[in-house]
Amino acid sequence: MITFNIARWRAWAPGLESDEDWLRWFQSPTPVDDSQSAPDVSFLPAMQRRRLSRLARMAFSVGWPLAEGHEALPLVFVSRHGETPRTFEILSDVALRQPLSPTQFSLSVHNAVIGLWSILRAETSEMTALAATGDGLEHGMLEAAGLIADGARAVLLVIAEEQPPRAYQHWIDDVPFAYAVGLLITPGDDWQLTLGHNSEPAEPAGLPHGLDLLRCLLTASPTCRHRWERREWTWQRNR
Repeated sequence: MITFNIARWRAWAPGLESDEDWLRWFQSPTPVDDSQSAPDVSFLPAMQRRRLSRLARMAFSVGWPLAEGHEALPLVFVSRHGETPRTFEILSDVALRQPLSPTQFSLSVHNAVIGLWSILRAETSEMTALAATGDGLEHGMLEAAGLIADGARAVLLVIAEEQPPRAYQHWIDDVPFAYAVGLLITPGDDWQLTLGHNSEPAEPAGLPHGLDLLRCLLTASPTCRHRWERREWTWQRNR
């Protein structure tokens, strides 16, 4: 069991930005128009914005406001699929025997987002990029808790997923729409996370774990249970 506080949070999806937007959507879910709309990152200079993919813009849009006022803020970035659209473009160029862009390749790797974050914020604290399965949120939370235990006063946890290219949709079915969730984790015992085991494999979740936790935060639910394979995670609100 680990304990922690969620001091602040932010989330983004196409057409869903404010607390009120998300609460209305959770109360009455409707299809999200997952066009190529991207969040506003006008707080960055135009030259720097051009390097950011949609996934990076999503991560920056939820993480940057949470990081304001914090010095030496460690970051844990979680994405199961990462820069899949950018990687697919590179593979398409290979198939067509087109010259490859070194910049595109360098920004397609899984830790590209935290690298850009470090550069643009001049942040030298510890940063981790995780590629986990369906319970990546919980693995990211364990990483954040470890950083807190090592003395960090706060940790920024960001989980983001991009819609895969159409060619991958037969295999990738756990991203209902592009989304990003940012959590500012601080020491405390307002929340606890425990891991249990179930003998039966889990049924497919209705929502990705990051979005279901967001629902719990908005509705003040005391408990949030997430299953993946035979792992059963319980988020318990103590206050």
